[in-house]
Amino acid sequence: MIIEKNPKELAAMAQFHQGNRQEGLRLQEEFAAEFRETYKDKDHCSCQKACRYHGNCKECVAIHRAHQEHVPNCMRPIINAKLKSLSELTEHTIAYEIEPPHEILRK
Repeated sequence: MIIEKNPKELAAMAQFHQGNRQEGLRLQEEFAAEFRETYKDKDHCSCQKACRYHGNCKECVAIHRAHQEHVPNCMRPIINAKLKSLSELTEHTIAYEIEPPHEILRK
């Protein structure tokens, strides 16, 4: 089972956007049920960083909500894709204005 850009969940969101809430909820529950079954005994966490909270989304998200300095590693690709689209509006010139923290290594 794939999680990122899952076809069933994408279809659910399309139904929500079309105003078909019931069908969206049905598809979303199908996705959630398949997720629960597939990952009941294996790792689902996409984070590549060694972390005490790996796979424990509740605690990980609570920690990030509490300190509000950055988002969990697993959410960064989603947010970065959205920001990249926005950055296209200015030919990505924002990149010249961003100074990464010392712990972030760039290519």
